[in-house]
Amino acid sequence: MSRPGRDDAPDRLYTITQGRSRSGPDTPFDLVTLVVAESDPVTGMQSEHVAILELTRFPTSVVELAAELRLPVSITKVLLCDLLAAGRVSARHPRRPAPTDPDILEQVLVGLRNL
Repeated sequence: MSRPGRDDAPDRLYTITQGRSRSGPDTPFDLVTLVVAESDPVTGMQSEHVAILELTRFPTSVVELAAELRLPVSITKVLLCDLLAAGRVSARHPRRPAPTDPDILEQVLVGLRNL
């Protein structure tokens, strides 16, 4: 059984990334990075780039994009780097929840017990 993105024709992966197998060392993309399209696709764009721009009309994680495109994450990152360099997408990491103050949690617990 083959996995998505592991097709029998590695030539396809080589072709869509123009021979690149990895994104640059300072890439802002990891699995949970949220990607948002900053422009619409234009005529003549590579089909994978068009698909990414259509999928990222709303914030979408890199791992979701790879799954939808049925491509390995490493290849998806290469394509995303192309779009980021062209200003067609923006990337941001999900917000982390603010650290919770134990005193506030204690007050909430006391309040709940008083109900």
